[in-house]
Amino acid sequence: MNRIKGKLILITGASSGIGEACARRFAAEGAQLVLWARRRVRLESVGRALEAQHGVVARLAEVDVRDRAAVSRAAEALVAAGQVPDVLVNNAGLASGLSKVHEGDPEDWDRMIDTNLKGLLNVTRAVLPHMVARRRGHVVNIGSVAGHQTYPMGNVYNASKFGVRALTEGMNLDMAGTPIRVSAVDPGMVETEFSEVRFHGDRERAKAVYQGLQPLTAADVADTIAYVVNLPEHVNILDLIIMPTAQRNVYVVDRATP
Repeated sequence: MNRIKGKLILITGASSGIGEACARRFAAEGAQLVLWARRRVRLESVGRALEAQHGVVARLAEVDVRDRAAVSRAAEALVAAGQVPDVLVNNAGLASGLSKVHEGDPEDWDRMIDTNLKGLLNVTRAVLPHMVARRRGHVVNIGSVAGHQTYPMGNVYNASKFGVRALTEGMNLDMAGTPIRVSAVDPGMVETEFSEVRFHGDRERAKAVYQGLQPLTAADVADTIAYVVNLPEHVNILDLIIMPTAQRNVYVVDRATP
């Protein structure tokens, strides 16, 4: 049964990777879309593709989730237009750098904390009250297996994703007494721009992360998110970990011998 058709779904970080894949997946299911991202040109390209392929005209906005004022303005514009999202996918997130904590770059730390934690909070604070007021809605936070297991030199990224996990649990408790659902989807290794961003544009180093195995694709994760969103309203997935078969945890990864 398609319970996604006709729903208004807001996706952050929608210009690439998992966010773009979610936009494509939900458009295919007949959803209405609001897409936010920092990169306007990329976002417009996604919007054109959705209209050409699925006939869906998405509402686009250039929004950096770290900018609380910009988030508030964009959310207020939606509410004023009578477009309170039925589903919020808090997808915007990143890793920046990979180093021991005593050698880390504070600018990388700020970038991760401001995006992964404060950005998620900014968007949720702007949207969730309207869901509560009308007693309908679903928040899906995109976490990571890194929010369940720490790994060497992951320190601050791990902390941010452990924080997403805690916020998801806290939001669920705060929504007790309402029909609002709060879910987390936590992927393992997904081949997107993630590693390229982490390594500050070093494509060769990023490519090496996925050598010798078949990682998840953004579409795999989008399919899982669609499953979570499509469930009956009395069913709430609190936390779902999705991994490529070649990865058993953050340490155990089966790689083919060259």
